[in-house]
Amino acid sequence: MALKNLCSVFIVLLFSFSLFLTKAIAEPTFVQSKSITAATYYGLTFNNDGTKMYTVHSGVKTDGVVEYILTSAYDISTATLNTSKVVHRGGGNGSHVPTQAVFNNDGTKMFIVNHDGVRTIDYWSLSTAFDLSTATFDSEYPIGDQEIRANSIAFNNDGTRMFVAGVGNHLLEQDRIHEYSLDTAFDLSSRTHINTEEMSSFQSYIDGVTFNYDGTKMYTIDDESNLISQFKLTTPYDVSTLSLEGTYNINSHDTEGREVAFSNDGSKMFFIGNANDKVYEFNLSCNWSIIDGACDDPANTSDEGKDVLSSIESQTATAKQIVIHATTPVLNRMYWLRRHRANDKLSNQNIKFNFSNSMMASLSKVVPVSNKTNEVLNKLSDNWSFWSEGSVSIGKTGDTSTSSSKDISSKGVTIGMDKKISKNKLYGYALRLGRDRVDVGSSGSWLDTTSNSLSFYGTFPQDDERFIEGILGIGTLKTDTLRKTTLNYHTGERDGAQVFGSINYFTIYEKEKFNFAPNLRIDLSYTELSKYRETGSTALVYKNQVIETGMISTGFTVSDVLDFDSLTFKPNGGLEIGLDFSPSSDATYRYLSETTEYTKSIDQDSKNIRANIGFDLITEDGLSIMTIYERNQSDNSHSDTLYLGFGYMPDDNSEYALTFDNDKASLNYNRDLNGFDIKMSSNYNFMGEIPDYGANLEISNKF
Repeated sequence: MALKNLCSVFIVLLFSFSLFLTKAIAEPTFVQSKSITAATYYGLTFNNDGTKMYTVHSGVKTDGVVEYILTSAYDISTATLNTSKVVHRGGGNGSHVPTQAVFNNDGTKMFIVNHDGVRTIDYWSLSTAFDLSTATFDSEYPIGDQEIRANSIAFNNDGTRMFVAGVGNHLLEQDRIHEYSLDTAFDLSSRTHINTEEMSSFQSYIDGVTFNYDGTKMYTIDDESNLISQFKLTTPYDVSTLSLEGTYNINSHDTEGREVAFSNDGSKMFFIGNANDKVYEFNLSCNWSIIDGACDDPANTSDEGKDVLSSIESQTATAKQIVIHATTPVLNRMYWLRRHRANDKLSNQNIKFNFSNSMMASLSKVVPVSNKTNEVLNKLSDNWSFWSEGSVSIGKTGDTSTSSSKDISSKGVTIGMDKKISKNKLYGYALRLGRDRVDVGSSGSWLDTTSNSLSFYGTFPQDDERFIEGILGIGTLKTDTLRKTTLNYHTGERDGAQVFGSINYFTIYEKEKFNFAPNLRIDLSYTELSKYRETGSTALVYKNQVIETGMISTGFTVSDVLDFDSLTFKPNGGLEIGLDFSPSSDATYRYLSETTEYTKSIDQDSKNIRANIGFDLITEDGLSIMTIYERNQSDNSHSDTLYLGFGYMPDDNSEYALTFDNDKASLNYNRDLNGFDIKMSSNYNFMGEIPDYGANLEISNKF
């Protein structure tokens, strides 16, 4: 009994300790401080990429803005004084007391709010973006009708809203935020005062105000209570919809907090304190949150959030595409066999280069190279035929309002063997090794997936005119991820497993050498991606994700055989309509430091129509040409693809072969010339990180 009670106490203590750690991790983590020397300090802001920091100070006739250079973005320990600009212009009681300076989006305009005296917002022009030395005074805009003691100024993302925080008559504790609309972005002459939000119930002396990336959170700093407050805005940039989420006490660092600022990805917080004349830097365990349990969805509409959603979409789409990459070569093989089912030698080697862009109005340029029968492989068995197909695909998906752009590349090699049992019946195996790379956005984030798939396929006749083709396969995936933000690198590894299948039912109607084959095909797949976690200070944790796909297609193919004196011409074509009924796939994730989970539902369903036309040309002297033009039209995009293949076997003493061994694709030419064996070959390390090319010439003779 005593042991049982001791275990219970231990479990309770362990649980309490884990909660303590979670809470401790979720709050801002102090990193460092930077001493600054001047008169009274108020304002703090950064340029767009964190390589410049600006402070505002008041010193009667030396009121000014100070510019620092940061050799490492948002690392205040690397800050060195660069220049300063005196902004005092006299008037009133001889002092403007500037308290905050902010810039427009491109750094060509600077706005300074004045705490006392003239009761204006001053506008300065900068001929060089974010360079104070090029700043010249332009004009001033009075705000005395709304605020007589302003402390801070902020804008929304596009400069059509302006916010001024002030204390009015301090003795009456009139803490408030004024909201203005601007008809023209960052043009204060077009301003209209639309709201004053009383903040006295939250603040003792409001000294600073700023917002997160999309205006759904607002932050204030209080000089007297020394609290940084975080508010949620149910309507972005509408302060009338605010509600307090929590506060963070800065008393242990400084007793006169003046202004709060954030890095552009929200992973760092800064504030300037007047008591110790320092700027303080903190790391945040989840972006844009200074309190426990109030993190933003990582897949938000900020640039970093768009990268998160794009990564989720890419992992879902890649799993789906890998199944297509695995089944397409097998379907191509069975279609080729259908057209050549009367032949005895059925080995063929193909390599395809496919350049595609789903966002372009026209897509194209597939250049396959095909070699004729590989005699060496045929010697291995009288019953098995060997074939191979390689492909390289390059594409791009544009960005949206919620997701970053994607640059997509895929390469792979399929090698297969099949056994012909009768004219219309066969079965075989195919192994595909592939690599898919997706570069996400412009920050340097990417996903790199290697995949291995093994398929079993066969043609099973119901009678002489009706057939069923089937594919059943399994596969594995391994994805390395890198999510890059302004300040952090987050890496991860994720595994996956797949099972997929395809059933194609068709009927052949033949009249002499012409045949017409209507078909109905169903493609299904099931993929499960493992849970994984990233590295880094604002790491994300992903739960298992299930990706199910389903496509039903119906259409027909036609082909004919035309024999001439020295060649055979085989025209062919087809039309297929497809309905993708894949259910949406849910991806669930959270910050490592938080328990709140977020879920994104990725839609996969679509409709498409595919048409193709082509021909095979075979000559008596050993030349063969195959070409297919294909048009694929989906709901909102289309693609045009051209397949071209050729082969040549001049005589029985020469042979060509494409082989795959130890991650290398090789093209070989062998010839017997008067007893000498001449071998020429070239290879390319198809799957390696670093390209590896090689060429070889070998001449041998047997005595």
